Parts: sequence; structure tokens; C-alpha cells
Amino acid sequence: MLFSHGASRPVKAVALFLCMALQAFGAPMQAPSRAAVETLVQAAHAVVGVDVTATEGARSAETLGRERSGSGVVIGPDGLILTIGYLLLEADSIQVTTHDNRTLPARAVAYDLATGFGLLRPLLPLRGITPVPLGSPGQTSTSEPLMAAVGGDGIGVAMTQLVSRRAFSGYWEYHIEGALFTSPPMRNHSGAPLFNQRGELLGIGSLFVGDALGDNGRVPGNMFVPVDLLKPILAEMQATGSTLKSRRPWLGISSTEQGGRVQIVRVSQDSPAAAAGLAPGDVVLAIDGTSVSTLEALYKALWAHPSPEEEVLLTVLQGAQIRQLTVKPVDRMTTMRRPAGI
Repeated sequence: MLFSHGASRPVKAVALFLCMALQAFGAPMQAPSRAAVETLVQAAHAVVGVDVTATEGARSAETLGRERSGSGVVIGPDGLILTIGYLLLEADSIQVTTHDNRTLPARAVAYDLATGFGLLRPLLPLRGITPVPLGSPGQTSTSEPLMAAVGGDGIGVAMTQLVSRRAFSGYWEYHIEGALFTSPPMRNHSGAPLFNQRGELLGIGSLFVGDALGDNGRVPGNMFVPVDLLKPILAEMQATGSTLKSRRPWLGISSTEQGGRVQIVRVSQDSPAAAAGLAPGDVVLAIDGTSVSTLEALYKALWAHPSPEEEVLLTVLQGAQIRQLTVKPVDRMTTMRRPAGI
């Protein structure tokens, strides 16, 4: 259930939608309190649209495109906005649009490769917007109705539920613990904030997934990066533009995990993997002599190397032959054009 409203839409209409939606998602049949609804409306008004144009020749444009749109949410009294970091990769220009359709230029503040979070800040003051507090996703039950919101042309709000919480490994050399999976899904998930009924921020939208329940059935949903991962690194991100944990080895492969096998499906151009002779269809059997059968095992073995540039030995199945290939990884951020401000 999705509801969109622009600046001209009365707040009463938003409040009515939230009352109906909370009841439809199993909240107590009595109408939510006026204070609770006003809290959610206030949280929705902290959501902004984020529009990005990547720089000419950006490597990330190969998979993300040059023109990117998503959402973010104000978390700091100085206008600091939290979003999903892939929107900001190699940004040439950034604009944010507030709930009352004001469009402001912004600059990138930080991108954390390890978690996927991105920070930005408008170049002009944000007025009339109250920053949202950070919640505790670990204390959220699967029976609690949650609100997701998207920014841009007005604000769109949708009710959803947490259906699972587990580790997540992405095909693009990415792994986090405690990812939040919700259903039903929302389409414009990139950077969308997820709130509990107290208006506290629980996570930032990253993906559409077909297995929100994990191994318990094919249920469509969204994956949100939990703010529990942000709290320990927020100050470091603002001070340095990233985190030390983001300085880790990168091969430049996209892989799938099926039946206890890690298979490469794509090799990035001019990447360490390409230079070493890896190709789509190769099956990674071991790294530095240690067998790997999952993406998580592969990534953790790779990231255990203390230096991003330290050579690793991959055992791979290429066609019918088992080969050992030496790969010299790099720090991925050194291959990217840095957004202005970071």
C-alpha cells in the first residue's frame, strides 16, 4: 500500500492514510494516537529526493548509469542526509528535493564501501525539517508495522513489515551482518528510509529481493541496511569521507552462489580479476588454499588480508581444468573518480 503526497496535499490526508494502513497491517484496531501519527508525518517530512549525475567516464556508470535517483533522510541538525552510497559514486552533481518541493544543490560528504552508507549535505540551509532519531533495529519485531518513505516529487509512504533479519552477501563483493528484509516490497527503494511507529530510523533501502524470507520461501521484498551499522562509524565517515574498514582488497568480480559453488558471472573491465585471467563461468574453489563454497566465505577470506594490494592465490575451475591464478587486488576506491567534497 503506497500513498504519495505533494506540498499541496493536506497533512490530514497523510495522517488518515497512516491510520488506515497501520490497522491494515495488524496494528491494534483502535485508531493510532494523534501523537503517533504526527510523529510519522514528521519523519516523512525529513525524507528528501536525491538526484545524481555521475561524472563523464565514471566506472560506476557501467552498472549504475550516469543519471541516478533515489531518496535520503535528514539525520543531523546541520542538514546532514543519510542515503545509500551507490547513488553518490563518482557524482558530478547532486540535488536534493524536500517534501515541499524545494530543490537544493548538495555535496557528497562520505561513502562507506563496507556498509554501503552514503552521506551528503545541502549547500543551502534546510529549514523547517526536524532530523530523525536513529532507532534500534535489533529490538524490532516481525509483527510491528513499519513505514518506508521515498522522496522526490512530494513524499511517498508505504507500510511494510520486517520478515527476516540475517547476514547478506551481495554479488558485487559486499557483505553485511543483520540486514533487514521487509515485505511487501516498494519499487523506489534506493536510499529509502525505514521507520518504526515511533518515527525512529531503522535502515536505508538498498535492494529489491525475491527471497525476503531467506530459505523459507520465495517472497518478494526489500533489503535495508540497518542503522546499527552506522552508529559506530558515523563520526569517522564525517571526519574522513569513509572508514578504515572500506580500505580492503577488491577483485572486480560479480558472482553467484548456488549448490555450494561460487561462480563468476561478470568481470569488471580493467580490474585485477581481468588482469589475472578470470572470466565469466569460472568457479572459485579456494582462496589461499582455503576452500570456499559461499560468497561470505570468499569475501571474508579475501578481506582478511591486511593490505588491499596484497596478492591472493585463487584456485578456480575453468572449463574442465583446475588452475591456480595469482591476483593482485586493489583498493576499489582508488579506481573511482572521487565526488567533489569527499
